[in-house]
Amino acid sequence: MPKSKVRKKTAYTPPADRRTPVKVRAAGPSHPVYKGVMFGLMLLGLAWLVVNYLAGDKIPFMLELGNWNFAIGFVLMISGLMMTMRWR
Repeated sequence: MPKSKVRKKTAYTPPADRRTPVKVRAAGPSHPVYKGVMFGLMLLGLAWLVVNYLAGDKIPFMLELGNWNFAIGFVLMISGLMMTMRWR
């Protein structure tokens, strides 16, 4: 049986239209105030819900808010939780 011809492969050359990657500077740790605000919002939301359950009917402005107290508490906690994504 005859031997097949071997094809030469050309050396890979990257396309010229691509830029060279830029090295991204590593970001340092977050400021301590950022961490305090983040945990503070989560704890404030939790405290808002606990106070609403325990004494919501005795506090006039919480009584006026009604079910909006749940929204306020959860928004505070979720905003603190969203801040954790940018925490370093």
